[in-house]
Amino acid sequence: MKYWQPEYETMQKDEMRQLQLKRLKKTAANVYENVPFYNEKFKSLGISPEDINSIDDISHLPLTRKPDLRANYPFGLFATSKKDIVRIHASSGTSGKPTVVGYTENDIRTWADMMARDLKMAGVGSDDIFQNSLNYGLFTGGLGFHNGAERLGAMTVPAGTGNTARQLEMMQDFGVTVINCTPSYALYLAETAEEMDILDKLSLRIGTFGGEPWSSNTRKDIENVFGMKAYDSYGLSELIGPGVAFECEEQDGLHIWDDHFLVEVLDSNGEQVAEGEKGELVLTSLTKEAFPVIRYHTGDITRLLESECACGRTSTRISRIMGRADDMLIVRGINVFPSQIEDVLVGINEITDQFQILLKRNEHKMDEITVRVELSDNAFTGELKDLAAVKKHVENELKSVLNIRTNVDLVEKGTIPRTTGKAKRVIDHREAL
Repeated sequence: MKYWQPEYETMQKDEMRQLQLKRLKKTAANVYENVPFYNEKFKSLGISPEDINSIDDISHLPLTRKPDLRANYPFGLFATSKKDIVRIHASSGTSGKPTVVGYTENDIRTWADMMARDLKMAGVGSDDIFQNSLNYGLFTGGLGFHNGAERLGAMTVPAGTGNTARQLEMMQDFGVTVINCTPSYALYLAETAEEMDILDKLSLRIGTFGGEPWSSNTRKDIENVFGMKAYDSYGLSELIGPGVAFECEEQDGLHIWDDHFLVEVLDSNGEQVAEGEKGELVLTSLTKEAFPVIRYHTGDITRLLESECACGRTSTRISRIMGRADDMLIVRGINVFPSQIEDVLVGINEITDQFQILLKRNEHKMDEITVRVELSDNAFTGELKDLAAVKKHVENELKSVLNIRTNVDLVEKGTIPRTTGKAKRVIDHREAL
């Protein structure tokens, strides 16, 4: 059977809309009664859960954005008591505080089934050996995929990140058939496997990739070098984690699970776009108990595709993520905001407030980030050891906030171009998506 939960994956549109309406009413009542933030939002708009009579009424409900999550750190948006929370995850944001999300026991089961549904859709089965090379911990990626692969019945290898030679050794020794990681790391694995001359000793047939944007050319490169099929995945911790949307074996757009999420794609005026037009993906959770969100602006730009798919699933489909509505950068699967970098730099006396962010891909096809900063007048002593100390200090401060290694290029004051308009802070030399 090619479906994990066929009753939902192939449900007819009218029946699905009835299910969505039932679940939307329940979710709205839950946040209205248990989350002060939403209670105030509903009342300020003069509405209540009883006013929801159709799916179209979603347009009258309040919006939720990333700053709302940060403003209610850590548990202000939880809709259940802490004793019902069995796990928390967190993601980085523009400030020093992360976005914290909670899960009930039922949320964890729902998430595992959702991930199993995704993996099954990409052709993964209980006979596969699944190597999960994403970060475990507060990041949702590692445990999200892990639980789904185990729920599916696949032998699961919790490899985590790093130690590339060891990763390849496990892939060879265990006969790994499915790899899950970021696309850029897959390319690095490929180059390392070629250097070790073991590509022909690997048994990979499927790869699932997410955490950063990637192009059709990257997909082709990965598929060609490993001789496998590469599938796109999409998720965000604010909704549940990975698993929100996934490619099927047709590799023609990502399916979003309508029984769990109500999908809107809105233009800059907040109006629903027509099929085929691009806009910002806005999602409402329909089954999350601990941390339900209403009309969450993901910041991701996509297009609605025709819902009919040759795979037989009837769920909403979207294109690959085409970019960001805000200025967030994704570097090796980590969210990086220019404002984060600016906040770090302004606290360092030896440099000015002028900076640029340079992005490129190295010879291993992995993202590299360099921050170019100007030295202040009192920092230029002429001693190389003093410059090295400043460089090291800035790099350490950036790494402590960004959780990613950052190169620092110290330049003389006045080197970075000034402008009367908005400063061009980001120069991205990575391949066009």
